[in-house]
Amino acid sequence: MIAVNPYWGWIDQPFDKVAAAMARCAGSPMTLPLRDYAAAWKRGDITEPDLQLALAETDSELSVGQLIAALESPQPAPVPLPLLSDVLDRKRDLQQEPAWCDTITHQVSQFCAAYFDREQADWHPDQGGRLYASWRSALGDDHSVALLMRAPHIPAKATALAEDPQQQILDTLVQLAVPESEWPGYLQAVLMRVSGWAAWCAYLRWQARLDGGDDDTLIDLLAIRLSWEALLDDGSRGYNSQWSAWREDWLKRSADEDCSSLQVSLVWQRAHELSYQRGLRHSLLSAPAADVTVEPALQAAFCIDVRSEVFRRHLEAQSADIQSLGFAGFFGLPISYAPLGTRARRPQLPGLLAPKLAITDSAGNAARDADIVVHRARKLRAMSGWRVFESVPLSSFTLVESLGLGYLGKLIKRTLPAETPPASADTLGLGARQAAQVKPTLDAATAGGVEGQADIAAQVLAGMGLGESFAPLVLLVGHGSQNRNNPHRAGLDCGACCGQTGEVNARALAGLLNDAAVRQQLATRGIHVPESTHFIAGLHNTTTDEVTLFDLHDVPASHSQELERVQAQLAAAGAAARAERAPALGLGGLAQEPEALQKALRQRADDWAQTRPEWGLANNAAFIIAPRARTRGVNLQGRSFLHDYDYRKDIDGSLLELIMTAPMIVTHWINMQYYASTVDNRRFGSGNKTLHNVAGGRIGVFEGNGGDLRIGLPWQSLNDGERWLHNPLRLTVVIAAPRDAIEGVIDKHQVVRQLLDNRWLHLMRLEGKQMEFYRNGSWES
Repeated sequence: MIAVNPYWGWIDQPFDKVAAAMARCAGSPMTLPLRDYAAAWKRGDITEPDLQLALAETDSELSVGQLIAALESPQPAPVPLPLLSDVLDRKRDLQQEPAWCDTITHQVSQFCAAYFDREQADWHPDQGGRLYASWRSALGDDHSVALLMRAPHIPAKATALAEDPQQQILDTLVQLAVPESEWPGYLQAVLMRVSGWAAWCAYLRWQARLDGGDDDTLIDLLAIRLSWEALLDDGSRGYNSQWSAWREDWLKRSADEDCSSLQVSLVWQRAHELSYQRGLRHSLLSAPAADVTVEPALQAAFCIDVRSEVFRRHLEAQSADIQSLGFAGFFGLPISYAPLGTRARRPQLPGLLAPKLAITDSAGNAARDADIVVHRARKLRAMSGWRVFESVPLSSFTLVESLGLGYLGKLIKRTLPAETPPASADTLGLGARQAAQVKPTLDAATAGGVEGQADIAAQVLAGMGLGESFAPLVLLVGHGSQNRNNPHRAGLDCGACCGQTGEVNARALAGLLNDAAVRQQLATRGIHVPESTHFIAGLHNTTTDEVTLFDLHDVPASHSQELERVQAQLAAAGAAARAERAPALGLGGLAQEPEALQKALRQRADDWAQTRPEWGLANNAAFIIAPRARTRGVNLQGRSFLHDYDYRKDIDGSLLELIMTAPMIVTHWINMQYYASTVDNRRFGSGNKTLHNVAGGRIGVFEGNGGDLRIGLPWQSLNDGERWLHNPLRLTVVIAAPRDAIEGVIDKHQVVRQLLDNRWLHLMRLEGKQMEFYRNGSWES
């Protein structure tokens, strides 16, 4: 559930062109309905100058008057290109009979859920071969669809399908007489009918390619969905045949190029973005210069996440000698992590990248580590036995009978608000003492010696802008959410850590930077970390705005007084951040009651029925790459990702290149996931959270008991029940750097160039009291 841009395969084409293609091919809108822009117009969020500038940008022949008048006109919803199965459904009494399209989606989706499952179900279809082969074999023996749809011929026809998926695709195209020139559009239209499972198959291909391989499961899925069109074809080709009706409808719809209503919506969408950019420009250019001469007593590095912007602002307000930094929350560690004594392993870095190092925990003593491994293995075996018992049919009844009232206390305790954040799942099977002893460790053996450790440390410090001066205490603050009963909880954790919390990376990096041998190696590279400097890992709970600091027993006694001061400042910043967020959570009445508000948020975090534990990254709109001095004290309303960057320290531009090709892409992915989930929640979101059922163990959810696999964000993560809490705006990137440095990255990297030239995101450049826009390959004031 890491955030991705679901349109990623289209970025080589202009945004407007893709919007037209998606509307025609899949019936998928890429803008809000006009009624939402009408509401923004009435509120004054969009002004006439915004509309005029949007028209000028798009070279549209429309006028402002026509745009305003269109707000009062009904807007037809886009309809996908027709398939043969659609024609059959038109002849059915859908009030009394199930639709073929729905039945096909249900059958394919249920089969995929069982086939891909590794952790949830006790029965699976044949998983030894390819997806298509397993489906073809199963359908030949499955009479459920034949009985439901009164189509007894289906199983027999299924056995006649080609054994090879690519051959079956070709056979169906020939059978349905689809001209070769239409193949790309037709196959895309077919695949979009199961776009949720297509997304899962595309993920498998992405992961395989990260590891240097490949995966053809997406071809299998296409063959499966296309095969249903062949199975429903009765072979008749006369004037009144179903095939003729389909071809006539297909040709008519394919030739319809009336995009006037779409053009109106696209102009309003761009005007909404220009309105936000106008406000952002004013905020950045009118802000007084921050005082950077104060020697910091505390440095705190946070993730670039928009939720960190709120907390950082309130932390800095506690004292002028607090310096906060923004850096991607995996803290530059290209790692995967396996809790000590387990075979579980997970990536802790952006989904764009493959891990280079595998780390685990250590208590700092090999013998002690071995004892913990033995104890934990024994404990986990016992726990897994109970889990098997829970999964046996009817076991839910016998489990309650066996445990009786002894389990009641645990249930009650789990539903009450906790005074402290819950223990990490990484401590499962460990006693409290053991959990306190071990911590994630990037040791010398893993990193290629002390020199390898120092290489990593030097790169991270340069990326964070540290290396010239260090405060006595330096916090490395990852982030994670606290919520219950939420299959989408990973979407509220750190995207830079692949949907995990940032605890592992923060603790591993703190241990690395506190290591005396590593510091000696850093000194030979011109990076002198004073003996008086100590790094502390922390975790920002984005649901309650509380910060937990780890491994405090390692903090020197000489820093105890300063540590107490820092903890008090973190608590005060958390209280202020909670008060700022309270109104959006419906808790505005408690904004001036800190203790009551904190209790309410803890209760919200522990509430199993809470569909909106927090708003996550809703309303994200900008990514600012600049020194913190340019944004310190500016209220960016929790809408901006913030990455510290000083071009004067980046002589060769390599750091800017890294930021524009990694964090900028990740923030774009997050932005477009929220965008797509809002403008088309039916296809790219996941619908109503209260109806979700987990599919395939860890794969995703169904809305209800079937239908396509749902991807993206649930409706409750975007809307408070009355209005959108997320305004879908394409990301605006603001960079404080010279033109030639930015252009150098654009020229060198095709993906970056495509995102900008095709307007998947917008770029602004900040210099002094001037700001200019990057449009069509040139800069404009």
